[in-house]
Amino acid sequence: MEEPSQFRRAMIDASAGAISGGISRTITSPLDVIKIRFQVQLEPTSSWTLLRKDLSSPSKYTGMFQATKDIFREEGIRGFWRGNVPALLMVMPYTAIQFTVLHKLKTFASGSSKTENHINLSPYLSYVSGALAGCAATVGSYPFDLLRTILASQGEPKVYPNMRSALIDIFRTRGFPGLYAGLSPTLVEIIPYAGLQFGTYDTFKRWAMAWNHLHYSTTTTEDSLSSFQLFLCGLAAGTCAKLVCHPLDVVKKRFQIEGLQRHPRYGARVEHHAYRNMHDALRRILQAEGWTGLYKGIVPSTVKAAPAGAVTFVAYEFASDWMESILT
Repeated sequence: MEEPSQFRRAMIDASAGAISGGISRTITSPLDVIKIRFQVQLEPTSSWTLLRKDLSSPSKYTGMFQATKDIFREEGIRGFWRGNVPALLMVMPYTAIQFTVLHKLKTFASGSSKTENHINLSPYLSYVSGALAGCAATVGSYPFDLLRTILASQGEPKVYPNMRSALIDIFRTRGFPGLYAGLSPTLVEIIPYAGLQFGTYDTFKRWAMAWNHLHYSTTTTEDSLSSFQLFLCGLAAGTCAKLVCHPLDVVKKRFQIEGLQRHPRYGARVEHHAYRNMHDALRRILQAEGWTGLYKGIVPSTVKAAPAGAVTFVAYEFASDWMESILT
């Protein structure tokens, strides 16, 4: 049985994490939908790759603004929030587990449960804690991530009218393991991604505190960051992590939509068992689509990752402080 203070701390971390994840996901859903449409598109998008491969069939989406206009024209404003319900069901437990596990690991590493003492951890421990927390959160929420990707990528006419129909079809065609299709590349992606996101966030916070210390004489200001500074730290952390890990996210999305029937106007589909494993997927994407294939959707992904990381961290900090003030 945990001590009351430890249980209260876990409740604060889980609740604040769920709130911050829900807010961030809802705000950035349109960018996420656009990103997914590019990632699951097999046709090359760059003109150089099209010439090199001597391909005449154009891709459905060629640029971020063109994709935005097409989705709005064909699916309306609701198209930008397609798959948002399973996305919320995924991201809220994901961030709840992630921040709870992260706090536990940092408490163990620092020997203190006080959040203000965790900033003094070495960058190495910050990266490792973030990576392990990301792995735990991924395994706990992955089926909802799979459903979100399928619903967001299907376009019009819909293959699955709702989450329930998609879930039933996955069970029927792939069985229970189908709910975890693409888990391996996801874990390979999340280790560096979560490590970089949380590690760089702590690093930027330390730099911001050092900057405050140099420019302000009052002791109350140097150790507390403004909401704008927290926003910038989260912005930088989300951007760095996404730029490094995007190719693995593309591979994950391809595994997740194997066999999904879509209207021909969206291009070729990913057939069942199209890729034997993650290495084979990387090789085939490089052969068929070139290096740019591994970075499909990088523009909306980066544009989304920056505010998503910033909103998540700022919302978590404020929600955590608010709940702590109520419960203590």
